[in-house]
Amino acid sequence: MKVTAVDATTCVVPLERGIAFATRAVAERHYTLVRLRTDTGAEGIGFCYGGTRGGRLATLAVREMLRDLVVGRDPHDVEAIWEAMFREALLQGRRGTVVRAISAVDQALWDAVSREANLPLHRYLGGYRTGMAPAYASGGYYAEGKTPDDLAAEVRGYVDMGFTAVKIKVGGVSTEEDAVRIAAARGAIGPGVELFLDANNAWRDAAGAIRAVRAWERWDPGWIEEPLMPDDVDGHARVAAAVATPVATGEIHATRWDFLQLVDRGAAAVLQPDAGVCGGITEWRRIAGLAAAHDLAVAPHWLADLHVHLVAATPNAAWVEYFTDFEVLNLGRLFSTALEVVPGGVALPSGPGLGIALDEGAVSRYTIDGWR
Repeated sequence: MKVTAVDATTCVVPLERGIAFATRAVAERHYTLVRLRTDTGAEGIGFCYGGTRGGRLATLAVREMLRDLVVGRDPHDVEAIWEAMFREALLQGRRGTVVRAISAVDQALWDAVSREANLPLHRYLGGYRTGMAPAYASGGYYAEGKTPDDLAAEVRGYVDMGFTAVKIKVGGVSTEEDAVRIAAARGAIGPGVELFLDANNAWRDAAGAIRAVRAWERWDPGWIEEPLMPDDVDGHARVAAAVATPVATGEIHATRWDFLQLVDRGAAAVLQPDAGVCGGITEWRRIAGLAAAHDLAVAPHWLADLHVHLVAATPNAAWVEYFTDFEVLNLGRLFSTALEVVPGGVALPSGPGLGIALDEGAVSRYTIDGWR
């Protein structure tokens, strides 16, 4: 079995309505899609989020830096291919866009080999859960005119769908204003539902984060996510030591070495590797193993269609992050498949590989550079 082709395209998908969180507003999202073919007829797809501008950079990395390292190889050699890609990209990569491109190619390899084996990826990876994976409903964004009562109705709707955990944004308004929002959310969902808070790097220093989180702890948040800038590992450690609420972070971190710093410094109780960011499925599994060795949970960052498989196959993986519509994460507009929500989470896909099929019409509509 040999890889015969690796193609990539950039899709720019506008949001129906602009949304905001603590540090920025978003009107559109840029994605790189990867499609891999083999001489046996197997195909694999992968993807990564490239931000709200400059999405072509990841696609360019696939085409000009990574493709020649993959074509002609046996796709089962994922470890060897990963190392070849990472070493080739040492000057341009190690973090950021190029590692996101590596992530997309790596996903496509795993998709192809598990499709060839006619197994869902979560079974191909060994399997741990059956039937469903626990998931939380992610939302609670800021929007013009959105009141605490509106937020309460939103999160109550998630519980009515069957979710036992929800997440909302914080840090975009004053601590006191957010306290009103958090109180409204907790009142709407009751004490038995997990309430996660996501700050998206809102505070400039640990002291500010500590003051805010302490003010909110009466509502028993399940975690405070990304209180500081990602590289402020020592600051996260200070926050973690000073508050009762668990600290979660890692969505923008890449590779096991980044996560080792978080672990060694006690900077987080929950690690949030994203297999579209950290180096793909291959590196995500290494990070999950590192977390398990230190008695830490992992809760991957968005991309539910991908992460449902990893959570299902990983004992210390706690949650899938799930968006109930395309108002925030609109990658699903490029797919003709969708996950099924069941009480407490999402059903495990039963088809081979990732179980994802591209909507070629949508890809054609949103691509800015075509497949090549």
